Amino acid sequence: MLGVCRQYIKDLHFAEDVMIHGFVKVFNHLGSYQHKGSFEGWIRTIMVRESISYLRKRQFVVYDDEAVEVNGEVSKSGEGLLDVEYVQQLIDELPEGYKAVFLLYAIEGYGHKEIADMLEITEGTSKSQLFKARKMLQENLSLKGMSPKSHSANKK
Repeated sequence: MLGVCRQYIKDLHFAEDVMIHGFVKVFNHLGSYQHKGSFEGWIRTIMVRESISYLRKRQFVVYDDEAVEVNGEVSKSGEGLLDVEYVQQLIDELPEGYKAVFLLYAIEGYGHKEIADMLEITEGTSKSQLFKARKMLQENLSLKGMSPKSHSANKK
């Protein structure tokens, strides 16, 4: 579950704190688990919501419509394939608002209405942030000599 929290929270120490708070919630609400779906999925949902709550409380999630310049270098893996750490670094480079929407939509599978409710934004903002996150990820891959198409070609 640390990996789930770490996806949303860049700093490992803060991600660990959020995970611990998440597990406290899990144990406090264990009796309310309704055995619908997997137990792991139920815990994962709690961790995602705790991470978002943490970001919201710290006001790290900023939704703006301006272009964001990304600074920092990310090294490629030896054979040019995208590994988990490299992908996480690319995601970490996203502005927090883009990152939260991207992870909720692409990784967790939430719809724009659910994301809008969770993050207290409009559906249009959710869609816009997702579009911008995808575009920024594609640009960062291109700048670093990788493209989604060349990555899939390298996998074969």
